[in-house]
Amino acid sequence: MKFFHLSDLHIGKRLHGFSLIEDQRFILGEILEKIRERKPDALLIAGDIYDKTAPSGEAVKVFDDFLTELSALKDGPAVCIISGNHDSQERLSFGSRLFSNHGIYIAGAGPDRENPGVRTVTLTDEEGEVTVYLLPFFRPSFLREIPGMEEIKTYGEAFEALFRDAGLDGSGRNVLLCHQFFTWGGKEPELSQSETVHVGGQDNVDVSLVEKFDYVAAGHIHRPQSVGRDYVRYCGSPLKYSVSEAAGEKSITEVVMGKKGDVKIETIPLHPLRDVRRVKGTLAELTSEETLSQADRTDYVSAVLTDEEDLYEPGAVLAEAYPNLLEWRVENSRTRYEMEEPVFLEEKKSLLELFEDFYEQMQGSPMNEKQRAVIQKAAEQAGGGRE
Repeated sequence: MKFFHLSDLHIGKRLHGFSLIEDQRFILGEILEKIRERKPDALLIAGDIYDKTAPSGEAVKVFDDFLTELSALKDGPAVCIISGNHDSQERLSFGSRLFSNHGIYIAGAGPDRENPGVRTVTLTDEEGEVTVYLLPFFRPSFLREIPGMEEIKTYGEAFEALFRDAGLDGSGRNVLLCHQFFTWGGKEPELSQSETVHVGGQDNVDVSLVEKFDYVAAGHIHRPQSVGRDYVRYCGSPLKYSVSEAAGEKSITEVVMGKKGDVKIETIPLHPLRDVRRVKGTLAELTSEETLSQADRTDYVSAVLTDEEDLYEPGAVLAEAYPNLLEWRVENSRTRYEMEEPVFLEEKKSLLELFEDFYEQMQGSPMNEKQRAVIQKAAEQAGGGRE
């Protein structure tokens, strides 16, 4: 059985104020082409479909168009989707029962009192059955209302409790689709600046707890990598969502599963509409025709200027040469030992948006709808429109 593993689409995300909707629509189109070309039996999407719990109509349409094109493919793949920590579980679950009639299986809400188990989808090929366990992002507190799980405190305890009575057949082929932070032997995966995860604490799940699975299709981490075991893998985000990812490459993870224990993993490179790049040199060098002709000037660019002399409005000159300039700073003999902070291009945000950003930085996850409504009301009373 062949399947594609994707995660962390973050549709609707902005990069230093620039909307990435066009870039996301483009990369999803390339993923569709790879599906037509390589014909996987299944597509597994491991959470963070959207960047916010209340995505814009434009973001929802991008994903709706993607699913519509997928369902229209002749002999197209089964599609399994779970929610991530950025998604609204209720919104993502909308229409899921109807979608399942068309081979699209969405698990938006995690285990709770009403549905204490882990949802499964059974796929078949010439070797028999493959059971896919769909485990949306959850917190241990979500499980404490389930009888028998009142004392759960850590993610590790939650994983053990969830799969203790899940009927997991170790002799069969099993795949876990999840959105969590895995560690191994105290080691952590390589992170990027675009993730909101808490490391070194109770959020961690040791890979030893998922050893009964033949493959773990994980989401949450934006750099593609396996963690502790080859079969426990983050496929990474399909686009670069921070300057820290500039040197990396994005890809689809393709998994081919033969008989029990026979799992082959391959990465299929993705080619963005606009790359994220770092450039360094004098202002004259960076804006010369020779330099600009070597790469797409519409890429998202982080610039370091090395000029020793004072410059007149270097940001404006750079922005004219690089229309999608993310940030710039000066690095020379005067600043080498006391590095200046990057100068971000101004991004106007409402009071609600600023509080949302602050809340997510402090809590590691977005506000829910009730919290949003309280802050929205407070912002309106305070006259919190855009300045």
